[in-house]
Amino acid sequence: MTLPVAGKDKDSSGFTDPEEELRGLARRALHHFKNRTTDRAESPMQLSVDAYLDQGRFKREFDRIFTQLPMGLALSVELPEPGSYLARTICRKPVLLTRDQHGVVRAFLNVCRHRGAIVCAEGAGKKARFVCPYHSWAYAADGELVSLNAVKTFGEVDKSTLGLTELPCSEKAGVIWVALDPRSTFDIDAWLGEFSEKLASLDLSNWYVYEQRDLPGPGWKVTIDGYLEVYHHDTVHGKTVGKHTVGNLLVHDTYGPHQRLTFGRKSLSELDQEEGDGWDGNQYIRIVHSVFPNLSISGIVGGHCLVSQVFPGDSPSSTVTRQTLLCASKPQSDAEELAAREFSAMTLQAVRDEDYVVGNSIQRGLESGANTHFVIGRNEPGLQHYHQWVARFMQDACAG
Repeated sequence: MTLPVAGKDKDSSGFTDPEEELRGLARRALHHFKNRTTDRAESPMQLSVDAYLDQGRFKREFDRIFTQLPMGLALSVELPEPGSYLARTICRKPVLLTRDQHGVVRAFLNVCRHRGAIVCAEGAGKKARFVCPYHSWAYAADGELVSLNAVKTFGEVDKSTLGLTELPCSEKAGVIWVALDPRSTFDIDAWLGEFSEKLASLDLSNWYVYEQRDLPGPGWKVTIDGYLEVYHHDTVHGKTVGKHTVGNLLVHDTYGPHQRLTFGRKSLSELDQEEGDGWDGNQYIRIVHSVFPNLSISGIVGGHCLVSQVFPGDSPSSTVTRQTLLCASKPQSDAEELAAREFSAMTLQAVRDEDYVVGNSIQRGLESGANTHFVIGRNEPGLQHYHQWVARFMQDACAG
């Protein structure tokens, strides 16, 4: 499988210095704020409701996009040292992530090669070996089969051919990237392209995991749509993030299938008062890094960050979102603990109680027959970009 190189499709910043790039984004946001404008697509786009509902289409897209393409399955900090492991079911597949004795991250299907039992119970921790609970076949962190129970009576086998089934895996920019099809291959540098630099600037490897939770939600596309536009912020998020961001103001940059979405904070009205070159652009904008197809990194405000991983459920109408709340460092004082709890509560309310409540109503409305098509506006370029890339990957699959 050949992946597109995610070069710089649309990014007018032109800066190499991270601080100056932030100031450039803030200036672009200020221009929109003053003129009551936003970055826009060339025209509105129609999208068939079947794209959200059709079971056959869902299966084809699931197999192509969520099985064959690399996804961000974990953060590097979730496997902090050699011997660390993480076992989870992802898109209906049991996956085992390990960091071996050399510090290399590996990914496997968490399935014994003897009779197919799940080798490691779901969870995280540190282990030198993974022993199947059925017949005690034991595997090392590099997936190698290291021992068989009652080997003398079992019979001769070539242990080198019976290691855990490995999945394509790479570690980059503080994220562990995995394709769920063992037959797939990918080059993470080509997949991320110039977007890798943007992700690296977040320094994700040095954050502290404060809290994680799984949230049920509406269908894959309905859910992802909500992460890709700010058009809804004033109406849906008036009690949470909408208090701090300017609705319907987006600075939009694309890198192959990936996107950077910059929202204006309401403090933009004060930006004209800044003098000189040393001011902090972060005070005026909020940036969301969206990695195709399912990873969103946002909310880097006051030493806190929200990482969202959206995984399709068993049908076009359900998802599970893994929310990871990060702090710049482990809270040490009552004030730091309170700030982390408040950030966690705000993100939970904004997503579970606001976005996903509306999203579930959309999912019900989809099935009513009221619409045959949706109209995605020019002021929703993130949605247009995402759905265009879904179509492109499916066209490539058909051509292949």
